[in-house]
Amino acid sequence: MRRRLSRFAAATAIHATLLALAVASLVPLAWMVSASFMPQGEATAFPPALVPSRPTLDNYVDLFARLKFGRALANSILFAATVTAISLLLNTLAGYALAKLRFRRRERIFDGLVAALVLPSQVAMLPLFLMLRALGFINTAWGVVLPGMASLFGIFLVRQYALSLPDELLDAARVDGASEFRIYRSIVLPLCRPILVSLGIFTFLGSWNDFLWPLIVLSDERRQTLPVALANLLGEHALDIELMMAGAVLTVLPVLVLFLAFQRYYIEGITLGSVKE
Repeated sequence: MRRRLSRFAAATAIHATLLALAVASLVPLAWMVSASFMPQGEATAFPPALVPSRPTLDNYVDLFARLKFGRALANSILFAATVTAISLLLNTLAGYALAKLRFRRRERIFDGLVAALVLPSQVAMLPLFLMLRALGFINTAWGVVLPGMASLFGIFLVRQYALSLPDELLDAARVDGASEFRIYRSIVLPLCRPILVSLGIFTFLGSWNDFLWPLIVLSDERRQTLPVALANLLGEHALDIELMMAGAVLTVLPVLVLFLAFQRYYIEGITLGSVKE
Protein backbone atom coordinates (compact mmCIF):
# COMPACT_ATOMS: atom_id res chain seq x y z
CA MET A 1 0.00 0.00 0.00
CA ARG A 2 2.82 2.39 0.90
CA ARG A 3 4.57 1.59 -2.37
CA ARG A 4 1.44 2.42 -4.33
CA LEU A 5 1.03 5.70 -2.46
CA SER A 6 4.67 6.63 -3.01
CA ARG A 7 4.42 5.81 -6.72
CA PHE A 8 1.21 7.83 -7.00
CA ALA A 9 2.81 10.76 -5.18
CA ALA A 10 5.89 10.61 -7.43
CA ALA A 11 3.77 10.43 -10.59
CA THR A 12 1.61 13.33 -9.36
CA ALA A 13 4.68 15.44 -8.62
CA ILE A 14 6.16 14.73 -12.06
CA HIS A 15 2.93 15.55 -13.89
CA ALA A 16 2.42 18.71 -11.82
CA THR A 17 5.97 19.85 -12.64
CA LEU A 18 5.49 19.16 -16.34
CA LEU A 19 2.15 20.99 -16.31
CA ALA A 20 3.72 23.99 -14.59
CA LEU A 21 6.54 24.09 -17.15
CA ALA A 22 4.04 23.81 -20.01
CA VAL A 23 1.97 26.69 -18.63
CA ALA A 24 5.10 28.78 -18.10
CA SER A 25 6.04 28.18 -21.74
CA LEU A 26 2.60 28.90 -23.16
CA VAL A 27 1.73 32.03 -21.17
CA PRO A 28 4.16 34.33 -23.06
CA LEU A 29 2.90 32.98 -26.39
CA ALA A 30 -0.71 33.47 -25.36
CA TRP A 31 -0.01 37.05 -24.25
CA MET A 32 1.81 37.71 -27.53
CA VAL A 33 -1.29 36.69 -29.49
CA SER A 34 -3.56 38.65 -27.14
CA ALA A 35 -1.41 41.81 -27.34
CA SER A 36 -1.44 41.69 -31.14
CA PHE A 37 -5.20 42.39 -31.03
CA MET A 38 -4.98 45.23 -28.48
CA PRO A 39 -5.52 48.89 -29.40
CA GLN A 40 -2.35 50.98 -29.52
CA GLY A 41 -0.89 51.69 -26.08
CA GLU A 42 -2.89 49.11 -24.15
CA ALA A 43 -0.05 46.57 -23.90
CA THR A 44 2.19 49.11 -22.10
CA ALA A 45 -0.45 50.18 -19.57
CA PHE A 46 0.01 49.45 -15.86
CA PRO A 47 -1.11 47.03 -14.66
CA PRO A 48 -0.60 45.21 -17.98
CA ALA A 49 -3.73 43.95 -19.68
CA LEU A 50 -4.05 40.22 -20.28
CA VAL A 51 -6.82 40.39 -22.88
CA PRO A 52 -7.70 43.23 -25.26
CA SER A 53 -10.46 45.51 -24.03
CA ARG A 54 -11.51 46.13 -27.64
CA PRO A 55 -10.10 43.50 -30.02
CA THR A 56 -8.92 45.04 -33.27
CA LEU A 57 -7.16 43.94 -36.46
CA ASP A 58 -5.56 47.36 -37.00
CA ASN A 59 -2.08 46.08 -36.14
CA TYR A 60 -2.23 43.37 -38.80
CA VAL A 61 -3.71 45.81 -41.32
CA ASP A 62 -0.84 48.22 -40.67
CA LEU A 63 1.73 45.46 -41.14
CA PHE A 64 0.47 44.58 -44.60
CA ALA A 65 -0.85 47.93 -45.84
CA ARG A 66 1.66 50.41 -44.42
CA LEU A 67 4.81 48.40 -43.64
CA LYS A 68 4.68 45.94 -46.57
CA PHE A 69 5.09 42.92 -44.26
CA GLY A 70 3.36 40.71 -46.83
CA ARG A 71 6.38 40.94 -49.12
CA ALA A 72 8.69 39.72 -46.36
CA LEU A 73 6.25 36.91 -45.60
CA ALA A 74 6.22 35.83 -49.25
CA ASN A 75 10.03 35.97 -49.38
CA SER A 76 10.36 33.77 -46.31
CA ILE A 77 7.90 31.22 -47.69
CA LEU A 78 9.70 31.13 -51.04
CA PHE A 79 13.21 30.84 -49.58
CA ALA A 80 12.28 28.29 -46.91
CA ALA A 81 10.28 26.09 -49.31
CA THR A 82 13.01 26.15 -51.97
CA VAL A 83 15.79 25.36 -49.50
CA THR A 84 13.74 22.54 -47.97
CA ALA A 85 12.89 20.91 -51.31
CA ILE A 86 16.44 21.02 -52.69
CA SER A 87 17.98 20.04 -49.36
CA LEU A 88 15.77 16.96 -49.03
CA LEU A 89 16.83 15.77 -52.48
CA LEU A 90 20.58 16.32 -52.02
CA ASN A 91 20.73 15.14 -48.41
CA THR A 92 18.86 11.91 -49.14
CA LEU A 93 21.05 11.17 -52.16
CA ALA A 94 24.24 11.69 -50.16
CA GLY A 95 22.95 9.93 -47.03
CA TYR A 96 21.76 6.89 -48.98
CA ALA A 97 25.06 6.66 -50.87
CA LEU A 98 27.10 6.80 -47.65
CA ALA A 99 24.90 4.16 -46.03
CA LYS A 100 24.31 1.58 -48.78
CA LEU A 101 26.63 2.11 -51.76
CA ARG A 102 30.12 0.67 -51.65
CA PHE A 103 32.85 2.93 -52.97
CA ARG A 104 36.43 3.78 -52.10
CA ARG A 105 37.10 5.84 -48.95
CA ARG A 106 33.40 5.89 -48.04
CA GLU A 107 34.05 5.63 -44.31
CA ARG A 108 36.76 8.30 -44.37
CA ILE A 109 34.45 10.69 -46.17
CA PHE A 110 31.73 10.08 -43.59
CA ASP A 111 34.20 10.51 -40.71
CA GLY A 112 35.28 13.83 -42.21
CA LEU A 113 31.66 15.00 -42.42
CA VAL A 114 31.02 14.02 -38.82
CA ALA A 115 34.17 15.83 -37.69
CA ALA A 116 33.04 18.97 -39.52
CA LEU A 117 29.78 18.97 -37.52
CA VAL A 118 31.63 20.37 -34.50
CA LEU A 119 32.53 23.57 -36.39
CA PRO A 120 30.08 26.44 -35.80
CA SER A 121 28.37 27.72 -38.91
CA GLN A 122 29.66 31.26 -38.26
CA VAL A 123 33.20 30.07 -39.09
CA ALA A 124 32.22 29.49 -42.72
CA MET A 125 30.29 32.72 -43.21
CA LEU A 126 33.18 34.89 -44.39
CA PRO A 127 34.59 32.44 -46.99
CA LEU A 128 31.05 31.61 -48.09
CA PHE A 129 30.25 35.29 -48.53
CA LEU A 130 33.43 35.81 -50.60
CA MET A 131 32.58 32.83 -52.81
CA LEU A 132 29.04 34.04 -53.43
CA ARG A 133 30.28 37.55 -54.17
CA ALA A 134 32.69 36.14 -56.75
CA LEU A 135 29.75 34.29 -58.35
CA GLY A 136 27.60 37.42 -58.35
CA PHE A 137 24.95 35.99 -56.00
CA ILE A 138 25.04 38.70 -53.34
CA ASN A 139 21.66 40.41 -52.89
CA THR A 140 19.92 37.67 -54.87
CA ALA A 141 17.64 34.79 -53.94
CA TRP A 142 20.39 32.31 -54.82
CA GLY A 143 22.61 33.90 -52.20
CA VAL A 144 20.13 32.76 -49.55
CA VAL A 145 19.24 29.41 -51.10
CA LEU A 146 22.64 27.99 -52.10
CA PRO A 147 24.21 27.69 -48.60
CA GLY A 148 21.21 25.71 -47.34
CA MET A 149 20.93 23.28 -50.25
CA ALA A 150 22.79 20.57 -48.32
CA SER A 151 23.78 20.20 -44.69
CA LEU A 152 26.15 17.96 -42.78
CA PHE A 153 23.48 17.27 -40.18
CA GLY A 154 20.94 16.31 -42.85
CA ILE A 155 23.36 13.90 -44.53
CA PHE A 156 24.22 12.36 -41.17
CA LEU A 157 20.56 11.99 -40.19
CA VAL A 158 19.56 10.32 -43.47
CA ARG A 159 22.62 8.06 -43.43
CA GLN A 160 21.88 6.80 -39.93
CA TYR A 161 18.29 6.07 -40.89
CA ALA A 162 19.22 4.42 -44.20
CA LEU A 163 21.43 1.94 -42.32
CA SER A 164 18.22 0.28 -41.08
CA LEU A 165 16.99 -0.45 -44.62
CA PRO A 166 17.33 -4.18 -45.42
CA ASP A 167 20.16 -4.93 -47.85
CA GLU A 168 18.24 -7.98 -49.13
CA LEU A 169 15.47 -5.74 -50.48
CA LEU A 170 17.92 -3.50 -52.33
CA ASP A 171 19.90 -6.47 -53.69
CA ALA A 172 16.69 -8.10 -54.95
CA ALA A 173 15.84 -4.93 -56.87
CA ARG A 174 19.32 -4.88 -58.40
CA VAL A 175 18.96 -8.52 -59.45
CA ASP A 176 15.68 -7.62 -61.16
CA GLY A 177 17.58 -5.03 -63.21
CA ALA A 178 16.55 -1.84 -61.40
CA SER A 179 18.99 1.06 -61.68
CA GLU A 180 20.34 2.74 -58.57
CA PHE A 181 18.22 5.81 -59.20
CA ARG A 182 15.12 3.61 -59.64
CA ILE A 183 15.92 1.90 -56.33
CA TYR A 184 16.37 5.29 -54.70
CA ARG A 185 13.11 6.66 -56.12
CA SER A 186 10.85 3.61 -55.71
CA ILE A 187 12.21 1.93 -52.58
CA VAL A 188 14.46 4.20 -50.55
CA LEU A 189 12.34 7.36 -50.59
CA PRO A 190 9.06 5.65 -49.50
CA LEU A 191 10.85 3.78 -46.71
CA CYS A 192 12.58 6.97 -45.56
CA ARG A 193 9.37 8.99 -45.28
CA PRO A 194 9.52 9.44 -41.48
CA ILE A 195 13.07 10.78 -41.53
CA LEU A 196 12.29 12.92 -44.59
CA VAL A 197 9.46 14.61 -42.70
CA SER A 198 11.72 15.17 -39.68
CA LEU A 199 14.52 16.55 -41.83
CA GLY A 200 12.06 18.69 -43.78
CA ILE A 201 10.77 20.25 -40.56
CA PHE A 202 14.32 20.85 -39.29
CA THR A 203 15.35 22.45 -42.58
CA PHE A 204 12.22 24.58 -42.97
CA LEU A 205 12.44 25.85 -39.40
CA GLY A 206 16.14 26.62 -39.75
CA SER A 207 15.62 28.53 -43.00
CA TRP A 208 12.48 30.29 -41.78
CA ASN A 209 14.09 31.49 -38.53
CA ASP A 210 17.47 32.35 -40.04
CA PHE A 211 18.27 35.97 -39.33
CA LEU A 212 22.02 36.46 -39.61
CA TRP A 213 22.70 35.10 -43.12
CA PRO A 214 19.82 36.93 -44.92
CA LEU A 215 20.89 40.08 -43.08
CA ILE A 216 24.44 39.68 -44.43
CA VAL A 217 23.70 38.64 -48.00
CA LEU A 218 20.57 40.72 -48.75
CA SER A 219 20.72 44.51 -48.83
CA ASP A 220 17.63 45.12 -50.95
CA GLU A 221 14.63 45.84 -48.73
CA ARG A 222 12.33 44.13 -51.26
CA ARG A 223 14.07 40.78 -50.63
CA GLN A 224 14.03 40.90 -46.82
CA THR A 225 12.79 37.87 -44.89
CA LEU A 226 10.44 37.95 -41.91
CA PRO A 227 13.11 37.83 -39.14
CA VAL A 228 14.99 40.74 -40.74
CA ALA A 229 11.79 42.71 -41.29
CA LEU A 230 10.77 42.06 -37.67
CA ALA A 231 14.16 43.33 -36.43
CA ASN A 232 13.76 46.48 -38.54
CA LEU A 233 10.26 46.87 -37.12
CA LEU A 234 11.74 46.76 -33.62
CA GLY A 235 14.15 49.54 -34.51
CA GLU A 236 11.55 51.80 -36.08
CA HIS A 237 8.55 51.11 -33.81
CA ALA A 238 10.13 50.13 -30.50
CA LEU A 239 7.29 51.71 -28.49
CA ASP A 240 4.50 50.17 -30.55
CA ILE A 241 4.34 46.87 -28.66
CA GLU A 242 1.05 45.78 -30.22
CA LEU A 243 2.43 46.17 -33.75
CA MET A 244 5.56 44.20 -32.88
CA MET A 245 3.49 41.42 -31.30
CA ALA A 246 1.45 41.16 -34.50
CA GLY A 247 4.67 40.78 -36.47
CA ALA A 248 5.90 38.14 -34.03
CA VAL A 249 2.65 36.18 -34.41
CA LEU A 250 3.04 36.16 -38.18
CA THR A 251 6.59 34.87 -37.76
CA VAL A 252 5.77 32.11 -35.28
CA LEU A 253 2.35 30.91 -36.46
CA PRO A 254 3.30 29.21 -39.78
CA VAL A 255 6.09 27.11 -38.28
CA LEU A 256 3.95 26.22 -35.27
CA VAL A 257 1.17 24.96 -37.54
CA LEU A 258 3.72 23.04 -39.62
CA PHE A 259 5.19 21.33 -36.57
CA LEU A 260 1.81 20.39 -35.11
CA ALA A 261 0.63 19.01 -38.46
CA PHE A 262 3.65 16.71 -38.86
CA GLN A 263 4.43 16.06 -35.19
CA ARG A 264 3.72 12.33 -35.40
CA TYR A 265 6.07 11.78 -38.34
CA TYR A 266 8.69 14.02 -36.73
CA ILE A 267 8.82 11.96 -33.53
CA GLU A 268 8.74 8.70 -35.48
CA GLY A 269 11.65 9.78 -37.67
CA ILE A 270 13.80 10.89 -34.75
CA THR A 271 13.08 7.66 -32.84
CA LEU A 272 13.71 5.29 -35.74
CA GLY A 273 16.68 7.29 -36.92
CA SER A 274 18.70 6.45 -33.82
CA VAL A 275 20.30 3.43 -35.46
CA LYS A 276 23.78 2.26 -34.69
CA GLU A 277 25.96 0.78 -37.32
